[in-house]
Amino acid sequence: MHAVILAGGKGVRLRPYTTALPKPLVPIGDQHAILEIVLRQLATSGFTSCTIAIGHLGEIIRAYVGDGDRWGLHVDYATEDSPLGTMGPLLTMRERLPETFLVMNGDVLTDLDFGDVLARHRDSGAPLTIATYARKVHIDFGVLTTDDSRVVAFTEKPSMDYRVSMGVYGLSRDTLDGYTPGLPLGFDELVLDLLKSDCPPHAYDFDGYWLDIGRPDDYDRANAEFTTRKSLLLKGA
Repeated sequence: MHAVILAGGKGVRLRPYTTALPKPLVPIGDQHAILEIVLRQLATSGFTSCTIAIGHLGEIIRAYVGDGDRWGLHVDYATEDSPLGTMGPLLTMRERLPETFLVMNGDVLTDLDFGDVLARHRDSGAPLTIATYARKVHIDFGVLTTDDSRVVAFTEKPSMDYRVSMGVYGLSRDTLDGYTPGLPLGFDELVLDLLKSDCPPHAYDFDGYWLDIGRPDDYDRANAEFTTRKSLLLKGA
């Protein structure tokens, strides 16, 4: 099984932590970087190879990970010279990708079974499988519903439930057909194109542990919780 890890972003929302380090290498706990945790999880899930898409401070990632041998993985790299969006880097490496593969952000902290996501994707026959997570969004204001300048309903500080993308996907190589290598391609654009063509993605619903380390408060929470979650995130460690 093969995985592609997207690690080319600048991590702007996580500054100042990412001023000198790429976001996937910020430390979690006393001994581990996020990317190391991800690589160990992939190996445990049965993955044997991985491509890391690098850009900003990519040489540091390459120096840290090397060929992936210490995790039992064969790791190679794809360099993003300019921002290509979430899915754009896949177009530049399309010819060396297998028929189906896993795609994930390099800053996801979760106990999701990555191997099962890819297996379910293969079984579904869908062009794209999206790992999803239930999130509750709290609105800090009273919400008005209006009709022709008349207030017809009011809800005080409601909560809304959504299923959100976890940043982990199963993808089929031919789903990328028709897109031009070297041009940006966002996850949103790909999903909307699939919906327009009546080829909807498959949802892989997950209710375990998940954190997207995108903001300083998320990062602080990850470090605070890591000691109690370590055995879950790094099985056998």
